[in-house]
Amino acid sequence: MNSPFPILTAQEAAALVQHNQTIGFSGFTPAGAAKVIPTAIAEKAIAEHAAEREFKIGVITGASTGPSLDGALAKADAIKFRTPYQSDKDLRASINAGKTHFFDMHLSLLPQYVRYGFLGDVDWAIVEAADVSVDGKILLTTSVGAAPTFLSKAKKILVEVNARHPKALLGFHDIYEPESPPHRRPIPICNADDRIGTQRVWVDPKKIAGIVHSNRPDEVKDFSPVTDVTTKIGLNVAEFLAGEIRNGHIPKSFLPIQSGVGNVANAVLGAMGDHPEIPRFQMYSEVIQDSVIELVKQDRCGFVSGVSLTVTDPVLQSIYDNLDYFRGRLLLRPQEIANNPEIVRRIGIVSINTALEADIFGNINSTHVLGQKMMNGIGGSGDFTRNAYISIFTCPSTAKDGSISAIVPMCSHMDHSEHSVQVLVTEHGVADFRGKDPRERATAVIENCVDPSYRDLLWTYFRLTENGHTPQSFRSAFAFHEAFLETGDMRNTKF
Repeated sequence: MNSPFPILTAQEAAALVQHNQTIGFSGFTPAGAAKVIPTAIAEKAIAEHAAEREFKIGVITGASTGPSLDGALAKADAIKFRTPYQSDKDLRASINAGKTHFFDMHLSLLPQYVRYGFLGDVDWAIVEAADVSVDGKILLTTSVGAAPTFLSKAKKILVEVNARHPKALLGFHDIYEPESPPHRRPIPICNADDRIGTQRVWVDPKKIAGIVHSNRPDEVKDFSPVTDVTTKIGLNVAEFLAGEIRNGHIPKSFLPIQSGVGNVANAVLGAMGDHPEIPRFQMYSEVIQDSVIELVKQDRCGFVSGVSLTVTDPVLQSIYDNLDYFRGRLLLRPQEIANNPEIVRRIGIVSINTALEADIFGNINSTHVLGQKMMNGIGGSGDFTRNAYISIFTCPSTAKDGSISAIVPMCSHMDHSEHSVQVLVTEHGVADFRGKDPRERATAVIENCVDPSYRDLLWTYFRLTENGHTPQSFRSAFAFHEAFLETGDMRNTKF
């Protein structure tokens, strides 16, 4: 059957997008992100700027995307504002230079902010799909993100139908949008593998302005390989969780796991899979990485619910070659469901996320380098951390060959307070904050988690102030950061 929708080139689709419009793009990481249309929009922006005409658009996505979207638009100076999360180096540079307005937010909140109109009108939804039916049923690809909300709220829709993704993906998505207050009801998920929604996103066919055909792979890069440091962190987390089972804090049947993204997360999951005392487990998380797929293949992870299938091309092909095996083991949900605090609290998720910086009292910085420069954003870590059964943060104790201590007297920026963080893990050990006051937490961090080259310095800081519930010194709280800015090495700190 011929398509009832106009078939456009990427350039023809881009021509429909006008200056100062707001676009909701599919994608949660590079997985499932629109690719050919945003690249064409970037080319249009370059041409408009060359003709001395203004052209910038508001960009809303599920989370980070790839170089064909965030990267191309940033290089073209085509982004008026951006939310909620990014990881592209060119976009990051534009944000930190003040050229692109970026506002960070919890990923679970993004879709409802769009529905409530807090971010203004959405002029276009531009989404990648494996298939579009004549009656407007859209089969998404390797992520869901916030695409269902963009599709429902956008005035017009452009769809990239990507031949890389088979129509047999039907059944891998669970599309559900909660009602808005005051009519919101409980989200009926009690187990990681519960299905509550539809397999496709339905839209009014009249809103579809065109279809663009593509054949582009997801722009997922390999993460850094596991190192001795990350291996030790993974072993420390696995042994801590095994100990929690032994002492009865975690049921012997275990609990669902949420894990962040990157080489530390991969090392942690690998160690959990290898630990003989950790049983076969489920995941209720965001990003499904290569390491997770390996655990599914080994049947160490029996089911994984996420927002995106962020895997390298060979791993994705192995999934597509074995769809029947994975169909009952992988499920992709909207980010407001995957990250929903109600569900996190109900099913008892153990959250494991990565910190850029921690302080000795248990506060976490996950977004800003030296308190000023945005790295990526808070992502979904806050959604899980604040509501987890056990909240764990991991990080190597040092960076830049030891010249930076990841553990400092006071965080230069705070995303997660001591009230949300229960456990800190580095390659040196574990600090368990539960039931400890600030002085006891500081003692546990310095003794167990800090690199030996910084322990004496942090003990010195701890002893500067005798009074107060939290013994901070205003004069010295950022002495580590000042030493690095002045000398290039925090070990040169003087109190």
